[in-house]
Amino acid sequence: MDTSQTVKALGSLAHETRLSVFRMLVQAGPSGLTPGHIAEVLGIGGPPLSFHLKELSHSGLISARPEGRNIYYTANFAMMNGLISYLTENCCGGDACEVMAEAQACCK
Repeated sequence: MDTSQTVKALGSLAHETRLSVFRMLVQAGPSGLTPGHIAEVLGIGGPPLSFHLKELSHSGLISARPEGRNIYYTANFAMMNGLISYLTENCCGGDACEVMAEAQACCK
């Protein structure tokens, strides 16, 4: 992942609704969720949700899968893991990190 992709992904997550949608899709796993279900859970209308889904799609963090008359949105786990790797690749100056009891990465 390069800097441009990282900025685009972080920018798309820098909104409360989009972050909530993305977290829902991560939790849903590979089966994904329909826009109707997402809208119902988050209590937002179709047009605003459509805008947020478009922004997340353009950043590469989610993808759409048509299935019959429905569209299922899923998190792009490879992109998510690439983003996490990019953000942590220089952790601890390249030395191995250990995981603390609080589940936080920390330098030795």
